[in-house]
Parts: sequence; C-alpha cells; structure tokens
Amino acid sequence: MNEAALYNLAVSGLQQAIGAFIGLAGGIAVGGSFVAVFVVLDVLPRLAQLTGSYRLVQWFEYAMVLGTLTFTTLDFWYVQFKLGQWLPPIIGLLDGIFIGLVAAALTEVLNVLPILAKRLGMSTVLTYLLIAMVLGKICGSLFDWFVYRG
Repeated sequence: MNEAALYNLAVSGLQQAIGAFIGLAGGIAVGGSFVAVFVVLDVLPRLAQLTGSYRLVQWFEYAMVLGTLTFTTLDFWYVQFKLGQWLPPIIGLLDGIFIGLVAAALTEVLNVLPILAKRLGMSTVLTYLLIAMVLGKICGSLFDWFVYRG
C-alpha cells in the first residue's frame, strides 16, 4: 500500500471510531435519562395505580426493560416482520394506549409545562409553546416518514 492509501485508511478508521463513540455516548445519555425519568418520578408505580394493577408493577418494569433490549437489538440487525395488514394497526393502538397512560402518569406526577414556562419566563406565551411543541412533533414525524425512511 502506498502512503496515500494508508492515510485514507487511518482517517476512515478514525472517523468510524469517533462515530461509534458519539453513538455510544448518545445512547448511554438517552438510556440513562429514560431510566432516570421513570425511576425518579415513580412513573411505573403511578401507571399501575392508574390502571388498578399495582400488584403487577414489577411485571411492568420487566416488560419495559425486555422490550427496550429486544427492539434495540432487532433495530441494530434490521430485522423486519411480515405481519400482514391487520396486526400493525393493533400494535399501533396498543403503543398509543401505553404512551397515553405514561403521559397521564407523568402529567399527574409532575406539572412539566407550567413549571418550564414559569422558569423560562414564558407564562404569558404558554399556548404558543404548546403549539410549537405539537407542530415540531408533527414536522419531525413527517420528516421521518417521508424523507428519512422514504
């Protein structure tokens, strides 16, 4: 190998190592934040209390950890399932129900938006803050569906 090829190989390897480090650091930060929110705010016990199934709270925790590990692994390996036409809407409905319950539990445990607006001095524009969050979520979803996965 000549000198230019070795240089390109070294730069490519360095770029891959930096990318892997950033990805791993980001994953640890997001995962740690996810766990911290659920543990510190007692979201799962509150979710169990809302649904009247407090005796199953440990199963909720197991399901969350197992689901996170399973689907992260499947995402890394680009596994795709052929589920037919009727199963994905059912899975989506169940996901939506879970997310709605978690949002309800978070809302009851912590009044996030009013506290955020007060701390940032944005109490007078709280409505605009909510609209901006909703529009940002919609734009992000549309970008993901049509551009990123397109």
